[in-house]
Amino acid sequence: MSAPPEWFTGDARIEELAAPEGPSRTQVDSVRFAPGTRTHWHRHPVGQVLVVTEGTGLVQRRAGEVETIRAGDAVRIEAGEWHWHGAAPGGAMTHLAIEELPEDGRRAEFAEAVTDAEYGGESGHAEPAPPLSRVIVMDQRLPEPLATRRVEIRRITIAPGYAAGLHVHNGPVFGSIEAGAAVYQIEGEAETILGPGDVFYEPEGVRIARFDAQEDGVTFLGYFLLADGVDADLVFPDA
Repeated sequence: MSAPPEWFTGDARIEELAAPEGPSRTQVDSVRFAPGTRTHWHRHPVGQVLVVTEGTGLVQRRAGEVETIRAGDAVRIEAGEWHWHGAAPGGAMTHLAIEELPEDGRRAEFAEAVTDAEYGGESGHAEPAPPLSRVIVMDQRLPEPLATRRVEIRRITIAPGYAAGLHVHNGPVFGSIEAGAAVYQIEGEAETILGPGDVFYEPEGVRIARFDAQEDGVTFLGYFLLADGVDADLVFPDA
């Protein structure tokens, strides 16, 4: 789901992985931040652990320095400690947020938004963003031989809650999510949630079981690899 705007500056999505149930009071969420997105200043009654699973981010405790965090890093936030965290300016970041909820049911307390000056490290010493960054987000081997002579790029928008349905492409298709989110599934494989910055690959002739827009809809770029004299075609099998 989209993160509440009163908690975040920018575009973030939260996927609940574990919720308190029975004797357990542990909450685990996967949070994906678009580039430049960060939380407001906030604190947790029993503290929190952040584990970065993808990308590069920033975290700052009140009166402390802005710290850079990367995939594999874990950050411990103490109980009642004011802090914020989010993605670096140059790319998306995903982390697990793990916290124990107190018996009285209290949740995190959110305060003011993080200013651009704070985010930029003027109140601390964040590592400067490099002037140029190149990151491989997908390295996909293609069938041989593949006589690609042109690439057609489409910007595609799917309305909130609309399901594209089972479909098959007549050529390889690559995609990159610009905004919103979708449930994506190749038939017979596990489904995934695609958000801003995520990429995907739909092989030629393979049945795509789901490409379902979520509550905010989805907009993405589709890259269609085509041979001479071939136009992109989409087939919707009956079953």
